Amino acid sequence: MSTQTTTLLIIGGGPGGYVAAIRAAQLGIPTTLVEGGELGGTCLNIGCIPSKAMIHAADEFAKTLEFAGDSPLGIRVQAPHIDIEKTVRWKDGIVAKLTGGVGALLRKNKVTVVKGWARIVDGKTVEVLQAEGGEALTISCRHLLLAPGSVPVALPNMPFGGRVISSTAALSPASLPQRLVVVGGGYIGLELGTVYRKLGVEVGMVESLERVLPAYDAELTKPVQASLLKMGVKLHLGCTVQGLNASGDAVRVRDTQGQEIALPADLVLVAVGRRPHTEGWGLESLMLDMAGRAVKIDDQCRTSMRDVWAIGDLTGEPMLAHRAMAQGEMVAEIIAGKRRHFMPAAMPAVCFTDPEVVVVGKSPDESQQAGLDCIHALFPFAANGRSMTLESTEGFVRVVARRDNHLIVGWQAVGRSVSELSTAFGHSIEMGATLEDVAGTIHAHPTLGEAVQEAALRALGHALHI
Repeated sequence: MSTQTTTLLIIGGGPGGYVAAIRAAQLGIPTTLVEGGELGGTCLNIGCIPSKAMIHAADEFAKTLEFAGDSPLGIRVQAPHIDIEKTVRWKDGIVAKLTGGVGALLRKNKVTVVKGWARIVDGKTVEVLQAEGGEALTISCRHLLLAPGSVPVALPNMPFGGRVISSTAALSPASLPQRLVVVGGGYIGLELGTVYRKLGVEVGMVESLERVLPAYDAELTKPVQASLLKMGVKLHLGCTVQGLNASGDAVRVRDTQGQEIALPADLVLVAVGRRPHTEGWGLESLMLDMAGRAVKIDDQCRTSMRDVWAIGDLTGEPMLAHRAMAQGEMVAEIIAGKRRHFMPAAMPAVCFTDPEVVVVGKSPDESQQAGLDCIHALFPFAANGRSMTLESTEGFVRVVARRDNHLIVGWQAVGRSVSELSTAFGHSIEMGATLEDVAGTIHAHPTLGEAVQEAALRALGHALHI
């Protein structure tokens, strides 16, 4: 068994791990990154990027179906069909380009990348079983950064296997099923369920709570739920899954009246959440302080063991790639001697549903729970010219601000392409903008962004276009 020594050893090459490695190397810190799978982690390979690619493909196919009918735009095409294998190859090409780019950046910055599976010996030593028949390797380090990501949560009464799949398999179908049952009405279930429905699959969705996207406030989720029903997704809300039937071709569901029904399914997508990846790589040997399943950290991502750091999904909610990236960059700078703390004013969260949902900062209810006296106002996209030209007038932009000084504490939006507004929302909160700042900023016409300005104007009592 050969040995290596490095200053910073990172376990996990996902968004948090590879960003930390690049930044550390830029700062002159000898850095080694260990990754058993593909660089980019869940986000680039089986999460954020491939799901958005499939969402785009499904949207384009749904558009051609509309054009094959009586489109109000006057566009007519022949009835379309989809070659799902070719679609998946296109998606995989995007993934390969991005993961290849990550590898190139790591090489350019002289990060040592070890392809293999790490097992922690102690806070300074890791053993790596190298991939593809490579010899075992022992790496000693001064700083150990844990960034292993997360894994899908399985249901005890319906484990993954056979017809029961996770989001990973759902993103690379060899063929399309006739009937798909989605268990879980959160953002993963909704995004992928919408993809399959737009590709022509019969989709049923089961959620134990009374509405979809239960982590978001009801006003935001109403347009999403209405859209699902309009496209023909069958919603079973307030229902609990009991498991598969005896023949394995239907999901047994208990409804709100306590009656059991069977939902026929060729495939069952279980999307009830993700949990930190804590097993199988020796984490328990460190005996770190935990917060449930997550590793407990402070505002510098330090764990309870000196010079052992943790970032990303391993540290619990919110499990967001951009959070992991920001944490990874910060840890690298702290190790290099800079003064940093992870104290963002707001953390954007986006659901790429149809329509999209974006939340940054506090909602009206959350601000009230925090003891803040706030005002809020929304501007509907039905009054926005750009939305009309895009044939997508559902949804709105909402702003939440303190009553006394008009400091903005939150933004929410639901509608087409509102994910692109998240940057403006984040900037305004991080920079301490007031309603007057946003209302007084000239916004380009015609754009969806005008709804941001109009929401601020409305909160001040003088909206111009409603």
